[in-house]
Amino acid sequence: MSIEIRKVTANIGAQVLGVDISKPLDEESVTAIREALNVHKALVFDDVDLDDEGQQAFVRHFGETTTAHPTVSSVDGVPNVLPVDSERGRAANHWHTDVTFVLNPPQASTLRSLTVPAYGGETLIASSAAAYRDLPEPLRKLADTLWAEHTNDYDYAVPEEELDERQAAQRAQFTSIKYRTVHPVVRVHPLTGERGLFIGGFAQRIVGLSPAESRRILDLLQAYVTRPENILRHRWSENQLVLFDNRITQHYAVDNYDGRPRRLHRVTVAGDVPVGIEGKESYSIEGDASHYTPVAA
Repeated sequence: MSIEIRKVTANIGAQVLGVDISKPLDEESVTAIREALNVHKALVFDDVDLDDEGQQAFVRHFGETTTAHPTVSSVDGVPNVLPVDSERGRAANHWHTDVTFVLNPPQASTLRSLTVPAYGGETLIASSAAAYRDLPEPLRKLADTLWAEHTNDYDYAVPEEELDERQAAQRAQFTSIKYRTVHPVVRVHPLTGERGLFIGGFAQRIVGLSPAESRRILDLLQAYVTRPENILRHRWSENQLVLFDNRITQHYAVDNYDGRPRRLHRVTVAGDVPVGIEGKESYSIEGDASHYTPVAA
């Protein structure tokens, strides 16, 4: 069967039909999927017959896999698979791009559904390329000049005294290695040349500005990312896989399912070091992530 790409929204998202991703893919299929990802930023595959090994095999068509996470534990016995499990907390219900606090965040992420609630639990995925295009020219010119410090060591807007014992332990694990990395606010995609706003929840400070000034500017830019027109709202069914370009999207897990069981497995593709519009690369201030990810060429 030939691969069919069905667009889901104007700015982001497509459904992929006519390919069985549980089997090894030929070069033509991999190229078609990569090209679709470049265009649509997020791809949905329905009725997939995959286990953890099969998900990893699919991901390896697009590059080397990372381990599950720099600080958070993997699925037992499967070091490259991260459980996204309601029983482990809901830290993903904030807008973010995966692991931007390291020097070379993943280039792409996959999420595979195992258990889905009867209602709610959607994943929102936003196009930061569309957000950049939406910026008025004065804001775009400003964003082009900015660099932001990303870190995993911040309070997620929840004071420590409000955390219960389990939440405090999870935060301690998440920050067990502290990372601080400076990335361009406007990242140039290495394959398409598109520009996108590379910010999200781990971006905490604009280089050269105070925390208060930084927050105002980051919030202003973030508002363009999260415009409804720029978002794919994916309602999960069992046995689905979503592949999204982590270099030019953000995502958010909606906590609207009354604590019912929800479990996804995440596998990510090792990424390159981000580059700004002047060709300057990101740089690390604190934290070594070499145990987590190789650097993609």
